[in-house]
Amino acid sequence: MSGKEIIKHFIVSPSGNVPNNENLPVILYKGIADFGDREPESVFEEAFAKHNWGNGWRNGVFPHHHYHSNAHEALGFARGSATIQLGGPDGPVVEVEAGDACVIPAGVAHCRLDDAPGFSVVGAYPPQQGPDVCVADEKTAQIARDAEEMGGLDIRLLQEDDRLGVRAQIASTALPETDPMMGLAGPVKDLWHKA
Repeated sequence: MSGKEIIKHFIVSPSGNVPNNENLPVILYKGIADFGDREPESVFEEAFAKHNWGNGWRNGVFPHHHYHSNAHEALGFARGSATIQLGGPDGPVVEVEAGDACVIPAGVAHCRLDDAPGFSVVGAYPPQQGPDVCVADEKTAQIARDAEEMGGLDIRLLQEDDRLGVRAQIASTALPETDPMMGLAGPVKDLWHKA
């Protein structure tokens, strides 16, 4: 940790066909990582592993609105900067840069809005969680299917008759025992376990 971090959090309410999560806030850690002379991606990978978040990857944030109905997601922003929208097309927009991180609760849509080069992200999930990739409409589903960066991931289009089941899945996604950046302390424990 950098010692200069600022932690912000906010709830993202349902919006149109996007369920979001009215119980668990998105947590944004500004300036949480101090890279020193180390590879930035490795710093986040080690922090996540130390706090028992795994099933990780290195890539970016998909440029289409999507969410995970069965997993909470930690993102460590290792290089560059980006504009990310949370909650779907009407949701809040945040600016992130190298050294920041966030935790996105199951159900909250996220999408990268810009395409600035050099952006690198490390992702991870709590134990026994691996993400599905859910989208809210056929147009987004087709964009996701055509995107190379999807790497063959299954795209799940939320149908009208799936809504209650998806909301139940989101609500039943297990809370992590640790904060991905701060372990047994931190906002995941403070905010999510009291929700």
